[in-house]
Amino acid sequence: MNGKGQQLGREGENRACQYLRQQGYGIIARNWHSRFGEIDIIARDEGSLVFVEVKARSKAGFGGPEAALDVHKRKRVIAAAKAYLSVVESDLPVRFDFVALQGEKVTLYKGAFCEEEPCLHAY
Repeated sequence: MNGKGQQLGREGENRACQYLRQQGYGIIARNWHSRFGEIDIIARDEGSLVFVEVKARSKAGFGGPEAALDVHKRKRVIAAAKAYLSVVESDLPVRFDFVALQGEKVTLYKGAFCEEEPCLHAY
């Protein structure tokens, strides 16, 4: 990713954290890395441990931020979440949320995807 894309990503994650806090989420970690990939945000919400993927786009081209959450990306996030759970004990239910940022618009998809496919919560 080029410098402009990295900056957009950082700004998007900052906006997503701010938005999630406004929605009552407690942020646990950001940019958690494993050999399987990165989890943008790890949070608690309504008694669940939530792994949040964030995608920001400055323009609507290429299907917007939602198009970037393809099956391969979902599998990487799930694998990274399993790695996190292997080092951090938690008996909370797990949920995968997605924050899409396009321009000034912020959209939160709770339960955007599941470990099992197909997911009934997919948007």
